[in-house]
Amino acid sequence: MRQAARAAKGMRGWLEGSMSTTEPFELRLGGITKVYPGVVALNDVSLHIRSGETVGLIGENGAGKSTLMKILGGVVRPTRGTITIDNEDHAGLTVHQSMQAGIAFVHQELNVFDNLDVCANILLGREISHGPFGLMDRREMMRTVQPILDRVGARFGPGDNVADLSIAEQQLLEIAKALSVSARLVIMDEPTSSLTIAETARLLDVIAELKANGIAILFISHRLAEIEQCADRVVVLRDGRNVGELTGDDIRHDAMIRLMIGRNLEIMHGQHATRPGSPKLVLNNVRTAANPSVEASLTVHAGEIVGLAGLVGAGRTELARTIFGIDAPLGGDIMVDGVPLVRHGPGAAIDAGIAMVPEDRKDTGLVLDFAVSRNIALPSLEEVSVRGLVSSGLERRRAEEQRSRLDIKVPDVESAAAELSGGNQQKVVLGKWLSKDPQIIIFDEPTRGIDVGAKAEIYRLMRELADRGVAILMISSDMEEVIGVSDRIAVMCRGSIRGILDRGDFSEHNVLTLAVG
Repeated sequence: MRQAARAAKGMRGWLEGSMSTTEPFELRLGGITKVYPGVVALNDVSLHIRSGETVGLIGENGAGKSTLMKILGGVVRPTRGTITIDNEDHAGLTVHQSMQAGIAFVHQELNVFDNLDVCANILLGREISHGPFGLMDRREMMRTVQPILDRVGARFGPGDNVADLSIAEQQLLEIAKALSVSARLVIMDEPTSSLTIAETARLLDVIAELKANGIAILFISHRLAEIEQCADRVVVLRDGRNVGELTGDDIRHDAMIRLMIGRNLEIMHGQHATRPGSPKLVLNNVRTAANPSVEASLTVHAGEIVGLAGLVGAGRTELARTIFGIDAPLGGDIMVDGVPLVRHGPGAAIDAGIAMVPEDRKDTGLVLDFAVSRNIALPSLEEVSVRGLVSSGLERRRAEEQRSRLDIKVPDVESAAAELSGGNQQKVVLGKWLSKDPQIIIFDEPTRGIDVGAKAEIYRLMRELADRGVAILMISSDMEEVIGVSDRIAVMCRGSIRGILDRGDFSEHNVLTLAVG
């Protein structure tokens, strides 16, 4: 019992201590260089951060951010350079040294155990136990974890199974895990990539709170509006080098983009070359398994992009899964070109000309170990087969067509999909469906976790598809994206479409008013 009391007291001590000023902290990186065979990932990079400061770290995919994070986490040792923590110099860190220094991570790629509950995930390796047999004190563990969940505004509890949480909720769990240790520097790598506006606002409040209590925050995000909101300074990497630093009023969207990509970036939003055509996809009173007692009705016309907005739990992804046939509808009609879908299932949806680019491209959009060519051919195996056998020549030819069409940056289409950047992986997912010439495409979080340059390319491709008459339904939690890309916005709340906004009515206020019901 004394052991359990000491463990619980220690954890509560962190929670109480985090509300007051922490021990002073200062980190300096000087001349950090990392060379892999044939590749210079980082070249003479410098960075400093101290207690009570939020530093934004930005750059396109491949700029060196991930390598720098691995060096700070002790996973990778720099080839040259010095890491100075509280005036103590290190040629490199081990994982243990990084943790001992109080460096904690919130990773973009979820690192949770979905066979355990929330409480077990947060206290993994630090379980509170008692008695001669070391039995876990579940009640005390849950009592310890609840305040951490409250701080991040989580709507789930310590005893909830992680497998039942949405991706956004799992992201909040990752943040809670980082806050559960005595961190002096919290490194957040795309922490809001799956969060809605309300959840992002809560996270930015948490960051402000941690900063006020003396914790240093290194914030990595492709969402530059968030960087503007929370960063005291912004450090920009390009091609593994420092290319600039912005402070105060100089932290502006255009200035950050100019440093990131070396030029001004113009993105045309919401400008379609042709007027929307006839109704392509019509939902009449569709009921889903997630909201069985609620009906959703929506029309998407040929040649338009309809943004589907809403808070987490509104039922957007569940509606998309039902349209694509992954989940069976419990009622209502799904119509394509005025014809009801009689059969349900992904095969029937594909035959009707529907394609879906899923929210989690690595889990449900790609087979990462497969080559790019194989991934692109997967929905079209019959079309790349001869006498029932897949033809590698036809498979490669189809992949080369999409590689050229979408400008997929890959050395060879026989390279594994896992080797590509996030933006190029998204293009591969899109390429496999474009080879089927779909008439309706559902994009679920189309730019999650990809950089500003790749986002611009995805937006351009979406607009080109719409201009060719494809009907596009885009689910996004990025308000800037929803307002910037959509021709109309449909807002969901608790399973139903609460309203449709035309471009003249687009605003965050109007979207949120409908989203909260």
